[in-house]
Amino acid sequence: MIIVSIGCNLLQPILIFRILVKEKLNGKTDMLNNQAEFKNKIHMGLSKRRVITGKIAETAFFLCAVISIITTVGIVVSLLSQSLYFFFEVTLWEFLTGTRWAPILKPQSYGVLPLVTGTLLVSAIAALFAVPIGLATAVFLSEYAPDRVRKIAKPFLEILAGIPTVVYGYFALTFVTPKLQIILPDLIIFNALSAGLVMGLMIIPMVSSLSEDAMVSVSRSLREGAYALGATRSEVAWKVVVPAALSGIVASFILAISRAIGETMLVTIAAGATPRMSLDPLQSIQTMTAFIVQLSLGETPHGSIEYNTIFAVGLLLFVMTLSMNLIGHLIVRKWQQVDK
Repeated sequence: MIIVSIGCNLLQPILIFRILVKEKLNGKTDMLNNQAEFKNKIHMGLSKRRVITGKIAETAFFLCAVISIITTVGIVVSLLSQSLYFFFEVTLWEFLTGTRWAPILKPQSYGVLPLVTGTLLVSAIAALFAVPIGLATAVFLSEYAPDRVRKIAKPFLEILAGIPTVVYGYFALTFVTPKLQIILPDLIIFNALSAGLVMGLMIIPMVSSLSEDAMVSVSRSLREGAYALGATRSEVAWKVVVPAALSGIVASFILAISRAIGETMLVTIAAGATPRMSLDPLQSIQTMTAFIVQLSLGETPHGSIEYNTIFAVGLLLFVMTLSMNLIGHLIVRKWQQVDK
């Protein structure tokens, strides 16, 4: 009995220790289970919050898209509804093929070709000036310029893009035209040449930035393969990178020309207000946008045929720029399919 009593006394601490350890392990298990449940609740809360945030963002983006569509439709409806009153009195054929534009002066004439000719003349001068310089700038920034030079040059190009067009107009009128008159004595103060050159300066950032983005996106393996075959840097730039990025480059050209066609204040200030069907850049001309500004600032009675010419010209300008954008989109899609 004494031996049994001694054995029980020795086993009792061991049994107590095992019970304590078991309770502690059970407590830890419960704690881990509670932590897991807590984490699951947090995860479920975050998931619900993400779903709600995603729905809010999706709804906001949808509303922005709807607003854009409604705005575009509203512009088209406004132009069409007002233009119909004009075309009830003037035939579409007379409007598109007439060579004299005098909606206010008598005898009145509503041939829009002089305005179209002036618009295309200034845009052509701007394109001839901006396209080669913008493309060369893009090639330099993409293929030749060190990172340090690129970081300095690109902000300056963006500054050019941010200058108000009124400033460009007075720059053409007060600086460029007097300098050109030294070389071309027959140049009058209001002319298409200075307006076109300064407009080209204005759209250079658009050509260079978009073209450079297209060139930078060209795969590095194409450049490395050309260098491996012994091509020079110039050959890689003009014979490999430019053809590979041609869709983006052409899109930049078309967008820049569309921007030039729709420009208003620069041509209103520098190109003059003489609707003339002429391809002479030394003469004063009037563009479609300049006519809209001129008539809008006048005292033309609301609802008269003279007033409705604004919407007819605006509708034609809208169709021209829309056609340019559609052509650019089709060209880009065609080259993308060829590349694939």
